[in-house]
Amino acid sequence: MSAAARLSVKNLALGAGVCAASGLVYALENSVARASDQVVHPYQLPWPHSGFFSSFDYNSVRRGYEVYKQVCAACHSMKFLRYRHFVDTFMTEEEAKAEAAEALINDIDGNGAAIQRPGILTDGLPNPYPNKKAAAAANNGAAPPDLTLMALARHGGDDYIFALLTSYFDAPEGIKVDEGKAYNPYFPGGVISMPQQLYDEGIEYKDGTVATQSQQAKDIATFMHWAAEPYHDTRKLYGLKILALFPIVAVVLLYGKRQAWTFIKSQKFAWRTTKGREPPTQKQ
Repeated sequence: MSAAARLSVKNLALGAGVCAASGLVYALENSVARASDQVVHPYQLPWPHSGFFSSFDYNSVRRGYEVYKQVCAACHSMKFLRYRHFVDTFMTEEEAKAEAAEALINDIDGNGAAIQRPGILTDGLPNPYPNKKAAAAANNGAAPPDLTLMALARHGGDDYIFALLTSYFDAPEGIKVDEGKAYNPYFPGGVISMPQQLYDEGIEYKDGTVATQSQQAKDIATFMHWAAEPYHDTRKLYGLKILALFPIVAVVLLYGKRQAWTFIKSQKFAWRTTKGREPPTQKQ
């Protein structure tokens, strides 16, 4: 066998080996079961604020805050939310000030001593735990996450939150649920450290709305979306204004374009024959 033939066989063997190794790695990678694969995707719901021209239902946002305050605030923080954000959205300024004053905020006085004072509008919602280790120790080793941006941090957003809060079931055959945990098909892996929190008439709404489990889940999901995007409605309003101005801007740009290019596009070139400078003729 010639040297060229041996080199060709060697290259073919090397290529086959690389292909086989790549196929093996791909097969092993796709055979690994991930917790994120064992999850049910939430169904899409017709949220009132999901439309292009739609705003939040602020009655629902206010009820959602009641759910957070009475149910969720015992474990979950919302550290990026301030009481001033409530003003002129779902509370008046006086209501927001009264709400803030109910909270005790850790502070330092003029002498450097640690004190607790009533909250003011610029304060954030209080954290139920002093630090993450204390939060984990109080919840079987799983620190409850902050909820401020949760509606944007989870795939499915409002749909995921609603489905998660209303879908606690007995674990099916083959799934082990340790003590202190619960089965929820919408949570990655199916086993969640948070037990069921929402029950029919588990709270009482101030506006008299019947507090069914689904109503509470809908309201807290709406509130969490508002907390993640407090300028949601303002952004859409700016979009409408831009759409209204777009035709005017388009006309101005078109006029400017015609003014800038008209002398170029309207030019004509002609060959003027002068004696002794006739255009060349093609030879027959």
